[in-house]
Amino acid sequence: MKTIKSIIGGATLLLAAGTAALAARTDLVVGIVLEPPHLDPTASAAAAIDEILYANLFQGLTRIGRNGEVLPALAESWEVSDDGRTYTFKLRSGVTFHDGTTFDAEDVKFTLDRARAEDSINAQKQLFSAIDTVEAVDPATVKITLSAPQGSFLYNLGWGDAVIVAPESAETNKENPIGTGPFKFDRWAKGSSVTLVKNPDYWGEPAALEKAEFRVVPDAAAAIPALLSGDVQAFPQMPAGDALIQIESDPRFVVAIGATEGETILSTNNGREPFSNIKVRQAIAHALNREEIIAGNGSGYGTPIGSHFSPANEAYVDLTGTYPYDPAKAKALLAEAGYPDGFKATLKLPPPPYARDGGQVVASQLRQVGIELEIIPVEWAQWLEQVFKNKDYDLTIVSHTEPNDINIYGRDDYYFNYKNPAFKEVMNALEATADPEKRIELYQTAQKIIAQDAVNGFMFQLPKIGVWDAKLEGMWENSPIQANDLTDVRWTD
Repeated sequence: MKTIKSIIGGATLLLAAGTAALAARTDLVVGIVLEPPHLDPTASAAAAIDEILYANLFQGLTRIGRNGEVLPALAESWEVSDDGRTYTFKLRSGVTFHDGTTFDAEDVKFTLDRARAEDSINAQKQLFSAIDTVEAVDPATVKITLSAPQGSFLYNLGWGDAVIVAPESAETNKENPIGTGPFKFDRWAKGSSVTLVKNPDYWGEPAALEKAEFRVVPDAAAAIPALLSGDVQAFPQMPAGDALIQIESDPRFVVAIGATEGETILSTNNGREPFSNIKVRQAIAHALNREEIIAGNGSGYGTPIGSHFSPANEAYVDLTGTYPYDPAKAKALLAEAGYPDGFKATLKLPPPPYARDGGQVVASQLRQVGIELEIIPVEWAQWLEQVFKNKDYDLTIVSHTEPNDINIYGRDDYYFNYKNPAFKEVMNALEATADPEKRIELYQTAQKIIAQDAVNGFMFQLPKIGVWDAKLEGMWENSPIQANDLTDVRWTD
């Protein structure tokens, strides 16, 4: 009998130990659709970089919170001069980069001067255009003087493109990123995953997770079995396809349909014929059936938009009626533009389902009015090189996930090739205005200008379809910025 008791007692101990181990889980595998081209958020427009590294590994003076608010980050506080041109930041003390080097005011000066330099490769260089001087007053104080007041300055500093980097490691961040965040870089298995581990020397509240692996899972065919088997425990933006209904009924998972800043558009090369003709662009706008595109975009979710602005923003104007779906009107406009029999063009589609699946629907709709599209699938790196950088395209479909980024329509060298002095005037006024009501008015004017000009085919706001293990807490339901912030994520019992 003594032997039996010992065995039973041992089994009880083993069961208790197993339960404790499950309760204490500290690793997480996060599924992402796109692999980043590299790991430096200050050197690329690719959202996939920020989705892994923003707030987790790299930090800025400020940061954007889960509700879109501006929060302190490496700057613990700041003061603004009465004329709105001088910002004095008090930096946090005791902060070090992951390689052990000290963070101080010189790193801030280096980062901002580098981002706004003439030879800067920062994809959002425009964010820093209002900066006149950056002064390291002392190791814990930075004074930034603007050439004119900028109402969005603190918000701009919270973008991933404005994270602080050290001169010692800036040139090697593409392969070996060094930041100040709660996680540090462990390894990049190219084509597969990026792994971060807990930073034991973090200046703030330590992360609950010891390790986070961001695994590339490009489509529903791979995502569904990975989720159901437990190989991947969280998809902040899941390519679920038709299987979402099945997942929603499974109590093991949380399904959160949230909002993003992702304006999904039929991007148009306004500098290339025949798209330089506004009647052609108006014809395309009338040929697009938004509801049908949303139904076939890979998820079936999305909010119709008529301009480049998020419906979640208080300044949003519903302009979907500017060019309502009207194939007959589209054909008439093409005839007026000199294309009574239509024309042929190319449609380059990057990997996400909203582009590949939605592109098939768009091509079908344009075919009905006489526009024959050759669909060209491209990988994300090819899209960045051919379309975004070299403007070698007719049409493409992409979701612009940067926050409040309507200002891109005022950039001379942007890949849309759109030029409108009146729009630029509105953007200049917006930059100089801090009054909230006036800013809303200017944002609404800007929306109306690009809607009337049919710069792009404005289709829908990309939904955030988050799916994760029901025992996880702290995941973001919405995406006010292109990030998967894991700083507050933890496993519950």
